Amino acid sequence: MNARERMLGRLRAAAPAQVSADDLKRLDQQIDLHYDSRRVALPTQALIESMQAALAASHAEVFRATERTWPALIAQRLLDANVKRLLLDTSRAEGAALKDVLPSSVATSNYDQPIENWKAELFDTVDAGFTVARSGLASTGTLIVAPDAGSPRTMSLVPPLHIALVYAHSLHADLHAAMRAEHWQAGMPTNLVMISGPSKTSDIQQTLAYGAHGPRELWVVIVEHQTDAAVATDGDAA
Repeated sequence: MNARERMLGRLRAAAPAQVSADDLKRLDQQIDLHYDSRRVALPTQALIESMQAALAASHAEVFRATERTWPALIAQRLLDANVKRLLLDTSRAEGAALKDVLPSSVATSNYDQPIENWKAELFDTVDAGFTVARSGLASTGTLIVAPDAGSPRTMSLVPPLHIALVYAHSLHADLHAAMRAEHWQAGMPTNLVMISGPSKTSDIQQTLAYGAHGPRELWVVIVEHQTDAAVATDGDAA
């Protein structure tokens, strides 16, 4: 037997015994009970505030907007930051809405060709990438991004600035709540990207550096319904 066959043999020998569907159901119920007994139900505004605070603590810039105001907010921020080229997916409603309000100084590109055809251009000329998060984890300030053909994970990893849109109604208290609410057990995607701030790393001397393995900056726009945002504003005023 060669090394590969020996390794596979050990893995097969260590494979766990078959578990019945009833046993799996009981295990799922025990896990749900464990988390449910420790989780405090939070209203949407509390989830938003927790998400915002956790992201800010990880050096992300966080903005709150409504469905009507977020495109203009991002457009102005891009203008202020002197962003010249933005990567986005205009086949999505959000990408098209943002493109419509961008100033003429910001050029846009779609990810519509294999990376081998434009790797140098992508790495050298694209200033920012815009994606829409599938959901978010409020307790840790984590974005859940599900890459697809129009928005591959390269869009959130390669440009030095990543701009992510997340809807307030898609926020969950924690990972367990997200997995259950979104029915991950019914069909896991091939790839999920979880983002809790800009890319950061530290060397052996613990010198923190940003942007070594991904974007140096992360902007997150939390989109609230107009009525929810109005209620929150009235509450703050009171």
